[in-house]
Amino acid sequence: MDAGGRPKRPPATGELSRRQFLVRAGIGTATLLIQPVSLSGFFRKVTHSADSIVVRWNQAALQGVRDSKLGPPMVARALAIIHTCAYDAWAAYDHYAIGTRLGGTLRRPPRERTLASKNIAISYAAYRAAVDIFPADKIAVFDPLMRDLGLDPNDTTTNPTTPIGVGNVAANAVLQYRHRDGANQLGDEPGGVPGVPYSDYTGYRSANAPMDIRAAFDRAAVHDPNLWQPLRYVDGTGAVVTQPFVGAQWQHVAPFALTSSAQLRSSTGPARFGSNDYLAQAVALLELSAGLTDEHKMIAEYWADGLHSELPPGHWNLFGQFVSRRDEHGAGEHGIDADVKLFFALTNAIFDASICCWDGKRAFGSVRPITAPLSVRRTASARVGGPLSRDSRDRGRGLGPIPTNNFSDAAIS
Repeated sequence: MDAGGRPKRPPATGELSRRQFLVRAGIGTATLLIQPVSLSGFFRKVTHSADSIVVRWNQAALQGVRDSKLGPPMVARALAIIHTCAYDAWAAYDHYAIGTRLGGTLRRPPRERTLASKNIAISYAAYRAAVDIFPADKIAVFDPLMRDLGLDPNDTTTNPTTPIGVGNVAANAVLQYRHRDGANQLGDEPGGVPGVPYSDYTGYRSANAPMDIRAAFDRAAVHDPNLWQPLRYVDGTGAVVTQPFVGAQWQHVAPFALTSSAQLRSSTGPARFGSNDYLAQAVALLELSAGLTDEHKMIAEYWADGLHSELPPGHWNLFGQFVSRRDEHGAGEHGIDADVKLFFALTNAIFDASICCWDGKRAFGSVRPITAPLSVRRTASARVGGPLSRDSRDRGRGLGPIPTNNFSDAAIS
């Protein structure tokens, strides 16, 4: 660790395994064996004077994610919107780049394409987007960052001959488009819950009754073992929660680069209950769970997001911050140019991936990993020569059935 409390940069050359990355971050496997730990929390205090304005707004956006209760696809969209606004504002001060909504209409003359102009335009664009998506963090997170940068968050000028105006205009164009992209951010889509952002307006209902992971598996609750089953569990606050289908409308969201949400949809779909393929995948999952190593468990803990985490889309942004620092992008003009493109491409790729993934979830409604093995437990046990345990130390001992609540985080998601 350096004096700033962050991991020392590894050499710029050579590959860095996931385990090496976490070890260099000073996180020992033994910690995870004692109690669950949110490894993502390690990154939260890594603000450094060498970070570009883009990284600083990414950090602020991730704090917005942690303080919100948005689901993974909503987080992917939120981060993409913030960094698209930043990119479109920056594009006005680049020689060739064009904005996603206004094209090259905001382009400023060469004499104005300075580091200061880029910083100001990006900041106002990111600020407008962040406040629009995470309004609860305006006073505590976004306004203080603007003041720290010497900027007035209340300056709403739309004069496109100024960096402030460029940022505000660029953000407004993206936000106007995204308010009607099918996500139901404003909670006003017909069929949704009025006033509830991102509420489902498609009328989705689960074919299966919830699985209560505190109790033994109830086969009668699974009306169709081909389809998704919600979970009932105690959340981090101690409340009993029945899991909703988060983002049931997400196949209707306008993607960034995909031509449609179904562009990459499987032509065959997942294996069907009763087939050899269905049984084989259930057996494979049990065998994977039985053979989990400490490294596997550590990785599962990292991605097992709880309250106040960045969720998977945010984790990839943390990796983006890591790459920016590893490659020493810095706060200069080169660093801003590199980071604005890095996070623009990264967040929109994750956004499109969320749409593609959720399209498959709705198109096939496929069974979740914990339901399938339990639905075919007897047949699966016979296939592998005896009941399976999730613990590699018990492999081959012929232990009894696995209680539902004994499945690991790696298996139940």
